[in-house]
Amino acid sequence: MSRYEALFATLSAANRGAFIPFTVLGFPDRAQCFDHLDLLAQHADALELGIPFSDPVADGPTIQRAAIEALANGATPKRCLTLVARLRARHPDLPMGLLVYANLVVRSGLDNFYAAATAAGVDSVLVADVPSEAGEPFAKAARAAGVAPVFIAPPNADKTALDRIARLGAGYTYVLTRAGVTGAEQAAGAPADALLGALAERGAPPPVLGFGLSTPEQVRAGIAAGAAGVISGSAVVERLRALAAGDADRQTVAAWLNALHGSTRTGPDPAGR
Repeated sequence: MSRYEALFATLSAANRGAFIPFTVLGFPDRAQCFDHLDLLAQHADALELGIPFSDPVADGPTIQRAAIEALANGATPKRCLTLVARLRARHPDLPMGLLVYANLVVRSGLDNFYAAATAAGVDSVLVADVPSEAGEPFAKAARAAGVAPVFIAPPNADKTALDRIARLGAGYTYVLTRAGVTGAEQAAGAPADALLGALAERGAPPPVLGFGLSTPEQVRAGIAAGAAGVISGSAVVERLRALAAGDADRQTVAAWLNALHGSTRTGPDPAGR
């Protein structure tokens, strides 16, 4: 059983969804990034981690800025995977996924990239600018290396695309709450119940909602709509930036993370906690 399978089974039995924060590896710099990653890991069910790229077309201004700063401070794919390996040693059971852009994968060579990801302890890779219709070689190389290939299900996905996403994907399915780029500055759209239902009918990996999720209310709404989890990115990066600048302390950030994490409950805790 993969870490994702174990996680979603455990959470379902506990009437909970997954809270998955996202940040950019190497942000704000190598010295502080690991401390931030460890903080997130302590208040999350899984992590999604971005390898910074110079042209992050799927990301809004908050994450773009973080990526640019990480690159300026010396972040490279190799150094990013070193951070992941350190985090894996500290949190052996935590599912950890990468969000990357195709240029980084192709430049390394698909087999080489996924082998390096596996060696670092990565569970999944989402290639943000590769749609499912171009995803076959990426999925094949990922599975050969023991990595779950994650695909995006957009709001306008047709039946053919949904069939393909269900067939190629593993780990989880990244379901967009709206079209556009990431950003807490834009409110999440209403979760697409029909899209979630269509994915379930096809046996797709568990649906996780992303894009614009930054409040407990949005988290509750997403889980109530049938999502297995939620990803919060831009809002997390904003708080880590404040932490690095001294405008927030760890307790404040941890309390905010706990508020989102606690909003994933769907019913009473069978264990009575």
